Amino acid sequence: MAKATKCSTATCSKTVDFKFHAPKAKKVGLGGSFNNWSADKNPLKKGASGTWTTSLKLPAGRHEYRYWVDGEWLNSQEPAECVPNSFGSWNCIVDVR
Repeated sequence: MAKATKCSTATCSKTVDFKFHAPKAKKVGLGGSFNNWSADKNPLKKGASGTWTTSLKLPAGRHEYRYWVDGEWLNSQEPAECVPNSFGSWNCIVDVR
């Protein structure tokens, strides 16, 4: 998911690609610890194959995220580390190094 970048300081950031396959979805957004869980701040764009994508530059560290698909929070379709959240479900983790 994260593109390889060499970092020499704690302020290093990387561009991370996010994708979610939902051909019938009308709207897909990305919410997480990096945007105060506001999926409207990071909408994904739908491709011809029905896969929604976006790329974000994230600072080094562990970031929790989920996809907001037509009004429902969903986890990544790709294998990802997950941690429990306070709502009784799970948040995915992206580790930017």
